[in-house]
This record gives sequence, C-alpha cells and structure tokens, in this order.
Amino acid sequence: MRHSVRLVFLLAVGACFLTLGGCGQPKWNSDYHLNQARLKESSKTNAIAAADTAAPVLDASLLSDKAEEKEKKRKKKRSKRYFMGEKVSRGFVKRGSGSREEIETFSYLPVHKEPNPYAPLKYYFDSKKKVIYRTSADEVDHNRYKVLHGPYMKKIGDDTVEEGYYYIGTKHLRWENYRRGEEGILTNKQHFDKGFQRDALVTYYDGGKKIKEVMPYEYGEVQGTYYRFYDNGEVEWTGKYEKGKKVGVWIKHYDFRGRRHYEFQYPETAYDKPFEPYLIKEYDRHGTLVYEKDKFDKRSQAQR
Repeated sequence: MRHSVRLVFLLAVGACFLTLGGCGQPKWNSDYHLNQARLKESSKTNAIAAADTAAPVLDASLLSDKAEEKEKKRKKKRSKRYFMGEKVSRGFVKRGSGSREEIETFSYLPVHKEPNPYAPLKYYFDSKKKVIYRTSADEVDHNRYKVLHGPYMKKIGDDTVEEGYYYIGTKHLRWENYRRGEEGILTNKQHFDKGFQRDALVTYYDGGKKIKEVMPYEYGEVQGTYYRFYDNGEVEWTGKYEKGKKVGVWIKHYDFRGRRHYEFQYPETAYDKPFEPYLIKEYDRHGTLVYEKDKFDKRSQAQR
C-alpha cells in the first residue's frame, strides 16, 4: 500500500514537470506575444515622434554657405564703383529749375584712358564748364575732360528723356529716348558697339586695321549715321541716312583736327521731295567760316 501511494505521487510530480516544460514555450497567439508586439510598435511610434519633435541640428557647412552668400551680396553692392572692369566715379550736371530742371547723371574714369581713335565721336565730362562734351578730335586736355564710362541718364523735371551707356568715351549698348510727360513712350532706340551702330557694315583700308567706312544698318536697311575716314584716322565725311536716303546736313572735314571744310544740305527727312544737295557753309583750313549761303562769300579773300 505504501508503495502504491509513492508511485502515484511520483507520477503526479512527473506530470507537473512535463506540463511546466510545455509551458516554457508559450504559443504564438498567447497574451505574452501580443504584449511584446504592442511594446515593439509603441517603441517605433515613440522613435518617430521623437524624430519629428526633436530640436534640429544645424550643419556647419550650411552656416558657412550663408556667410558666403552675404559676402557676395556685399561685394556686389560695392561693384557699383566699377563698370565693365573699369573703376568709375559718379557725376551729375544740373541746369534750370522747377519743372524745366535738367539733370544728367553719369559715370567717368577717374584715371584717363584713351578712347578708340577710330570711334567717330568721343564723349567727355568737361569739369570746367560742367557739361557733357562731344568731339571727333583725339586730343583733349586730360585734366579738364574726363572720359565717360558707365550708365547715363537725363531727366527733365520728373521725366526720364534719355538713358544709355558709355564705354571708354563712346556710346555702347542700348540707347533710348522717351517722350516727356508720357512715361514709357519710346521715341527712339539705337544699339551701339563701342561707338559704332551695332549692325553697321565696317570696311577697312589694306591691312584690316584702319577703318575706311562705316555704313549704318538697322532692320535690314541703311539707317543711321554714316562715317568715312582718311587713312590717318581722321573723319572725312559724316551724315545721316534715313530709309536708305541721305538726309539733313552732310559734312566733309579736313584731314586734321576734325576741322570742317564743307556742309551740304539734303532733304530733312526721307519723306521730303528729293533735290540736289547744295552747299550751305564752307570753312578754311584755320576753321574760319568763309562762306554761308545767302549771307556772305569770303572765299576769294581767303585764297589770297
């Protein structure tokens, strides 16, 4: 009897151990695994939330890029003192008062630089008379005449009537004229390339360096200012074309100092009735006027 009780007890203990051993590996759909899965999902969600709400960390390279950008802007503002690689000074000319007050603003070279000798016209600031000075001559007083270089604007009252650019004493890029009192109404527009009309046909003397003739073209037809040069670089003829026709006053020069010799009159516009050009003025080699149509004729005296 005692042995039977012991056997029953041993069998019960064994069954218990077998049961506990089976419980050591819970089934996959047990509460334990469900809780573990919830914890994992919760940790992921918390990590995402932390990433969204955490304070950003600034990259040092971004800060340096912003500093460089500010430096570039600062240098860009400072570059207004330069135009096409040349250091410039600013100036202005003022005339009149009230609604008729004229103000011209411009830039010029503080250190003299010679304009292109073949450019038909050179533009300077006359620091003595305080005016914009235009000439075809190459020799000027460097202390008095400052070479224009950079943006130019002319205003009458509150209206801008002309604006453009100079390049080392010559007209360059786009020049525009506006009708006064009607803001933005364009009356004339020209394009220049360092003194010459952009679309002009330029021919040269033998060798290809000395300019012989500048035939102006705009929109496929002869239009604008014409120039012909002596082989020494002095202007020989100058005048204007309009729609392929000579108009206005045409001037023939002596071969030195840009001095005038003859002035011939053509129709004022291309729409006027054509006629043979006639002499209106003549000068001697000293620049003295010796003939003016319907006024006087001193040419015989000048020849003595």
